[in-house]
Amino acid sequence: MKEGMISFDRLKERITTRQAAEFYGIRVNRHGFARCPFHHEKTPSMKVDRRYHCFGCLEDGDVIDFTAKLFGLELKEAAVKLAADFGIDVPFEGSFSVPMPVQKTGKQKLEERFNNCWKLYCEYLHLLKRWKEQYQPKSIEEEPDGRFVEALHHIGRVEYYLDELWDADWLERETIMNDLQTDMERIAKKPEISRVFSPEGLPL
Repeated sequence: MKEGMISFDRLKERITTRQAAEFYGIRVNRHGFARCPFHHEKTPSMKVDRRYHCFGCLEDGDVIDFTAKLFGLELKEAAVKLAADFGIDVPFEGSFSVPMPVQKTGKQKLEERFNNCWKLYCEYLHLLKRWKEQYQPKSIEEEPDGRFVEALHHIGRVEYYLDELWDADWLERETIMNDLQTDMERIAKKPEISRVFSPEGLPL
């Protein structure tokens, strides 16, 4: 068995698809179902546990497949992202090949912009939830940390934007992203976000 495959197996033992889905901003109900991010739907049809399976579009796989599909990555890139996001030290051998640039269609550009926008808000939501827990005042007399205040003010708003983007068709998504451009630029400048979201990835 190749070393890369061993690393993949170790990673899949540590992270379930449900953990990854929730980490990346996908809501999973108490029955273990979520709205599939790979096709448009109103009712949750994707079962997520250690693996995932969508009864609507029939997408199926493990946590690495899921992450690769969600962010448009190669499997090895997805594995490295999971290891970094979950703080797991898993060795991966080899290097990535950089594909030659190709001319993208208008639809492909819009899909890429949407994926970047979705990723940005998911990263921000995760950061806000961490701030809310980490910087919660220990007593009513304690002056609230600015990060705790920001979390209280913005968690609901970001969840609303993610729901709105998810439910919209492609034309509506473009309009929403145009309206959110200034907000996205503000979020992308945060050091905690810029470490995982390069300026080139900002949806423009």
